[in-house]
Amino acid sequence: MIRTDLWRVGVVKAPMAAIIAAGSLDGFEMLWLPAEGPLRFMADPFGLWKDGLLHIFVETYDYRTRHGAIDVLILDEKLNLLAREPALREPWHLSYPFVFEADGAIWLLPEAYKSGRLTLYRATEFPWRWEAEERFVFPEAAIDATPVRTASGWRMFYTPPGPKPWRTSALKLARADCLFGPWKVSEEAPILLDRGGARMGGTPLRQDDRLLLPTQDCRKTYGGAIAIREMRDAGDPAPQIAAGPHIAAPCTFHPYVDGLHTMSAAGPVTLVDAKRTVRSFRHLGIKIARAF
Repeated sequence: MIRTDLWRVGVVKAPMAAIIAAGSLDGFEMLWLPAEGPLRFMADPFGLWKDGLLHIFVETYDYRTRHGAIDVLILDEKLNLLAREPALREPWHLSYPFVFEADGAIWLLPEAYKSGRLTLYRATEFPWRWEAEERFVFPEAAIDATPVRTASGWRMFYTPPGPKPWRTSALKLARADCLFGPWKVSEEAPILLDRGGARMGGTPLRQDDRLLLPTQDCRKTYGGAIAIREMRDAGDPAPQIAAGPHIAAPCTFHPYVDGLHTMSAAGPVTLVDAKRTVRSFRHLGIKIARAF
């Protein structure tokens, strides 16, 4: 048998600041979105409210094709699921659909490092139609790129595509005056090397003079928990980063208690994904079939 990670997306009925202040997901009311079924999952949720509706963008993944795509789920104010449709498909794998508003438009910045570049998409008919923005140029095929707008411009937190060990342990920072760039990487080396919390895992949150970064704790398993990192000054070439709360999937998430690797803010609610690890003969058969 082979170990298979199955992720599920949930909506926590509390703002992200309240969860970080509590340092735990215990005690918060939770709504699970439908599970995908055998050998498939939804993960990496990011949300945007528009016209009174919550639009949740997720990675959808099928182990049989090993290909990720982006879907959008639409919920009403009472969090009833109204619709689900494909949002973005490409020949390469897509995940981490970071959605945001800026400069009078809605943007989507998914992870797509296997394409060899980081591509920014603009909504031409939100939330179904997206067009690649050719003016956006980034120096690396960034993994889990997470933009933040500051008083002095834009910051991009991301994990570099290589070397391979850095994919779960490195955090780099780039800066630009405007969203399209030019983007300049602060240092050749990562600003943080820590398998216990460096790869981004959600939306940054401003709190007083601090920037709170949700990152992934990958020490025991990929996406084992969310580790909050606190940054005092994102404008410093070598910013000081401190450890904040460590947030794991609580026992109330059973059976999805084996990992937690996204926590993103969506106004009065917070989006998370949690995983359960199963042993699958079907997954083993697929792996064997691909070898021949």
